[in-house]
Amino acid sequence: MGAPSAGECFPMCGIVAYTGSKDTAPILVEGLRRLEYRGYDSAGLAVQTGKGVEILRAVGKLANLDAALKKTPLAGTTGIGHTRWATHGRPNEANAHPHVAGKVAVVHNGIIENHVELRRELEGRGVKFSSDTDTEIVAHLVDEAQKAGKTKLEDAVRHALSQVRGAYAIAVLTGDSSEEIVVAKQDSPLVLGLGQDEMFAASDIPALLAYTRDIILLDDGEMARLTKGNISITKISDGSPVTRASKRIDWSPTQAEKGGYKHFMLKEIHEQPRAIEDTLRGRIDLQNADVVAAEIGVSEELAKKIGRVYFVACGTSAHAAMAGRYWIEQLARIPSTVEIGSEVRYRDPVFLPTDLVVAVSQSGETLDTMAAVKAAKAQGAHVVAVANVLDSAIPRASDGALYTHAGPEIGVASTKCFTTQLAALLMLAVYLGRRRGTLPVDQARRVLDALWHVPAQMREVLADAEGIKAIAKRHLRARDMLFLGRGTGYPIALEGALKLKEISYIHAEGYAAGEMKHGPIALIDEEMPVVVVCPRDIHYEKTISNLQEVKAREGQVIAVCTKGDKDVARLCLEGRPPTSLRHGTQAPPAEADICEVPDAQPEVLPLLTVIPLQLLSYYMADLKGTDVDQPRNLAKTVTVE
Repeated sequence: MGAPSAGECFPMCGIVAYTGSKDTAPILVEGLRRLEYRGYDSAGLAVQTGKGVEILRAVGKLANLDAALKKTPLAGTTGIGHTRWATHGRPNEANAHPHVAGKVAVVHNGIIENHVELRRELEGRGVKFSSDTDTEIVAHLVDEAQKAGKTKLEDAVRHALSQVRGAYAIAVLTGDSSEEIVVAKQDSPLVLGLGQDEMFAASDIPALLAYTRDIILLDDGEMARLTKGNISITKISDGSPVTRASKRIDWSPTQAEKGGYKHFMLKEIHEQPRAIEDTLRGRIDLQNADVVAAEIGVSEELAKKIGRVYFVACGTSAHAAMAGRYWIEQLARIPSTVEIGSEVRYRDPVFLPTDLVVAVSQSGETLDTMAAVKAAKAQGAHVVAVANVLDSAIPRASDGALYTHAGPEIGVASTKCFTTQLAALLMLAVYLGRRRGTLPVDQARRVLDALWHVPAQMREVLADAEGIKAIAKRHLRARDMLFLGRGTGYPIALEGALKLKEISYIHAEGYAAGEMKHGPIALIDEEMPVVVVCPRDIHYEKTISNLQEVKAREGQVIAVCTKGDKDVARLCLEGRPPTSLRHGTQAPPAEADICEVPDAQPEVLPLLTVIPLQLLSYYMADLKGTDVDQPRNLAKTVTVE
């Protein structure tokens, strides 16, 4: 079920299903544990024990479900499991999944949009509900269909879903069959896993990697019947068969482990140089000053016809798109705009056949972005997806795709997915500029060479993590913070503020630095830390002027600046007493709050300046003792509104 989103994602809880020869409960729990990054507040299992379907549910973390299993073991080789984030109904055991009606048990991600109408109809037919969820409706509809003569489980599920409107990924089992699970998908992720005499389903690939790397991704409008030795896929609408080969996933289970870091988020921050290298690999041709990426699906002829680039994204991905807008206009000379997916889908937007719509989504499944893609396609626009997950819904619905290669990202607050999106969008700008003839060879080579050297420069920034941790300590008691930037520093300021509030719960706002005097300056006093993104670029002098305005009002400046910038260091120390108490913490008199990044070409600066802000947010959250990887009220992927 859904919840308010973090970053760009849409909160989806976890589904795992298994049928085979092994004891299913440990497999289900371990799979759910690998989906904990999605966020949840209850968990449960349904197992076909030979006595019918038995369920076990618990509120809170999976440890509570583990404890319940020790008291009440569920023995069987076919089962389904779920971690739920409360939307319809409070987080309690009654509302936890699986939900049961008669002999039928169901787990569900998504939202049944016509749940009020269906519940009213079911209650009118004498159905008694035991929860406040929309999911229980599906269980009753399947149960009714079976009692009405649809003895095959897949037929009963198909009949039930014909009455449902909304987004869903479901897994269903029944007490009448000890080796059968039926799953179905519409606008919500669901993958199948193939093993040796065992089959799996899950809402995300990491849940299955410990058991199989042979994966089939279901498309919208499809269902699958899983038995011990077979998976058959059909259309939900008419039962017609679907043939699709499995794909080998090269992610190893260890990629989703912490690797010695305290949190997944810290590990993923430090993985960014490698992730950028993987995203660039095979795509940069320095000799010809070009980007090699036929998968984008934009020919030279089409590139020259583009009249507008229309970015659609949500949260963190929208911040990446804002940087992409600067690059597209500067390098490809195409008018560009950035729209929030949730606003686009209800605004009756106008797309033109000459539009290039760039849909940016980490998961490739973001519901609001997907809706915008469908609207753009319907109006004849050409769509290119930028996503991290191979063959996810948005790339499949697009005309072309530029995949990032960040690998699995477990921390809810996105880091490496964001920077690989930046790298991909900068490559897209160069690609379009070269094909339109707006980007000279020398300029393209300068940009691509700078991008090629970014991973090494990222490692330089990461080497100063302890210095940034010290800054975090000095500002730990801050209740509010401002983030300021100009040009591509503005979306980085927005992203820095988002990261801080996501995981530390400190109120933070990002602003274009030129807007400071239009309101935010009223907030600045000696208790207000202000992060200023001010590397040496064309905006440097103007941004320094804003920094001085903050200092004049006794604001506490944290500057992200170019290495060796003594002017910024001096300004940050100016007016500071020999010993000052900032938020109750002793501050050394000769220490400026500066985070240095290497001198770099202006186009790649966002990939470097964001890293100190990620680290600052991480350390402030960790020192405050918050749940860094799974912050409250947030989850990883957003497929519901």
